[in-house]
Amino acid sequence: MKKFEGQPAATAGVGKDLVNEPMIRHWCEAMGDSHAAYTGPDAIAPPTMLQAWTMGGLSGHGDGTGRTSGYDELFELLDGAGFTSVVATDCEQEYVRDLRPGDRITYDAVIETVSERKTTKLGTGHFVTTRMDVSADGELAGTHRFRILKYAPVQRSSRPPEEGLARAEGREAGEAPSRAMRPRPVINRDNAGFWAGVAEHRLLIQRCEDCAEPRFPWLPGCNACGSQRWDTVESSGSGTVFSYVVMHHPPFPAFDPPYAVGLVELAEGVRIISNVVGVAPDEVRIGMPVRLEFLRVDDELELPVFRAEAA
Repeated sequence: MKKFEGQPAATAGVGKDLVNEPMIRHWCEAMGDSHAAYTGPDAIAPPTMLQAWTMGGLSGHGDGTGRTSGYDELFELLDGAGFTSVVATDCEQEYVRDLRPGDRITYDAVIETVSERKTTKLGTGHFVTTRMDVSADGELAGTHRFRILKYAPVQRSSRPPEEGLARAEGREAGEAPSRAMRPRPVINRDNAGFWAGVAEHRLLIQRCEDCAEPRFPWLPGCNACGSQRWDTVESSGSGTVFSYVVMHHPPFPAFDPPYAVGLVELAEGVRIISNVVGVAPDEVRIGMPVRLEFLRVDDELELPVFRAEAA
């Protein structure tokens, strides 16, 4: 694996757009960042947008500035060794100069490191770190390091071996294959308490011990005051539909479209995304009262959902 270190991952890449005010505004609105430096005639782009100016979007770059053959070869080698899953782990950025509307972005990326084989709770694999040097009008503006884990997932099954064998024999005899399973939640130190609550049919919300601000989803620190001290409060389960979408496409094997996905505002003041059940998807409405319940979707997974209540 070490032979890939130092090989280019992308060369002579060109950003699809000049640095521009509309994208800066959209970013700031999404992040809730109202810093004065990002508006007005002398506006700069938020430094953390560094990677955004290099991204190809849904249509990709389409101009030969994507992955290099070396990067593809590394991924093919890892896939062939059974490390077929991937998860982004972290990124690091360094800023050299401000980016301003009108700057033309170019970039080059290199495979910086490929780790030895590591074992994590997700599975065993290799960490791959790429370093992207981002320039504005030919001048280095910043560096973006991006780290992923290419891994072979841990096989988690609570079924005894004899049951698995029986299922396999049934398929050989012509039985229809079993239904695809819902995606599994990624449980880590930051959210383990939430999923422990779900296992007990309790929806737990974090609450800052210093300023009492509730927060969801679970985070290691308070967005309001920065404190890392927190406790939990159990949701009453009462809420209203703040927003929603009805999913028709694309189809996923574990889901039966159409189905409603709601952003539910809980009585405690936080919002959570989950399914809205108990009513036809096209009858869900903003402001509709809902009540928490727990739905077992298969033998190994139970999830919080919200049932529509009569107005």
